[in-house]
Amino acid sequence: MIIKEYEAEKLKDPTGILEGDRYEFFLEIDIPEDDELFSENGVYLKVIFSVNGTETRIANYQFFEDTTNKLLDFELEEEEELLVKTYCEQHYMNVM
Repeated sequence: MIIKEYEAEKLKDPTGILEGDRYEFFLEIDIPEDDELFSENGVYLKVIFSVNGTETRIANYQFFEDTTNKLLDFELEEEEELLVKTYCEQHYMNVM
């Protein structure tokens, strides 16, 4: 899995219930053809990334087919989850 590009925005918590900040990432990913997640229509990953002080984590994620926005029922493998978390850690500060 290769992350080709992303869009992100900081989510607002009007209630003030959640501690820290949340960011919504849309990651366009490149999936090898031999992977079960592969789709000719493309695949993107929607990630809710949580930052609370120095603690960061993936709060939630979902795979979608790119052209149809159809939800795909797949989970990240451990190394993929680490890749996504690291990517979000490196890019969340660029979000306005």
